[in-house]
Amino acid sequence: MVTIENQRLTAGEYIDFLKRTDLGSQYPKERFEERIQRLVQHVPISLAARDQAGQLVGVCFGITDFAYWLFITDLGVARDWADRGIGVRLVRRAHQEAGGEKDVILYTCANRNAAPFYQKLGMKHSQDVMEYNHIDWTEFTVS
Repeated sequence: MVTIENQRLTAGEYIDFLKRTDLGSQYPKERFEERIQRLVQHVPISLAARDQAGQLVGVCFGITDFAYWLFITDLGVARDWADRGIGVRLVRRAHQEAGGEKDVILYTCANRNAAPFYQKLGMKHSQDVMEYNHIDWTEFTVS
C-alpha cells in the first residue's frame, strides 16, 4: 500500500530518491545540490508517495497558478515500484491540487522514454510552449 501526501522533502531525501529512479539524469551538474535545495523549498506542489514503512517511492513536483495551468516539473517512481499505478496517481493528485481538470491545463516536458506514459494519460504534444535557455548544462547522473 502506498500513500500520497502533499509534503516538503529535504534536499537529501530527494537526492537519495533520485538515485533510485530514472530522474537522476534530468538535472545539470552545475550547482546541483544548491539548486535541488531551492527546488524542494519553493515548488508549489510537492507530492510524496510512501510505502507502509515510510520510504519515499514516488515524487511529483509541479508549478502552478492554481487557476489556469500546472506544469509537472518532476515525476518519478522508484525503479522497484514501477508499473503499479503510482505515477498515474501522483499526476492526478497534482492536477486536483492545482485546481482540477475542468479549470487547469496540464503541461510537462517529457523525454522520449516518458512520452508514452503521458500519452496514456491523454496528454498530447503541445504546439504552444516556448523556451528561453542560456544556462550551462553538463549532463550527469545522480549516483
